[in-house]
Amino acid sequence: MSLAFGAVVRELRTEDGIAQETLAHMAGIERSHMGKIERGEHMPTLALIFKIARALERSAGELMLETEARLPKQWHQPSGG
Repeated sequence: MSLAFGAVVRELRTEDGIAQETLAHMAGIERSHMGKIERGEHMPTLALIFKIARALERSAGELMLETEARLPKQWHQPSGG
């Protein structure tokens, strides 16, 4: 899940022409932490997801929908039982 979220953040950031360091500053976090998020090495807290979304001028819901779309198929299948 963290890989999918990081890929979404990286893609939106690059589409908007924002440097990683700039996005980190706008979200109020360290650049190295932003790098870990984008590489999928760290899954941010809900509060941090909101900060990143705000910095990207998008909703947290949009980030989550994009992340969900990138998840493997088994994440989308309902669990039996």
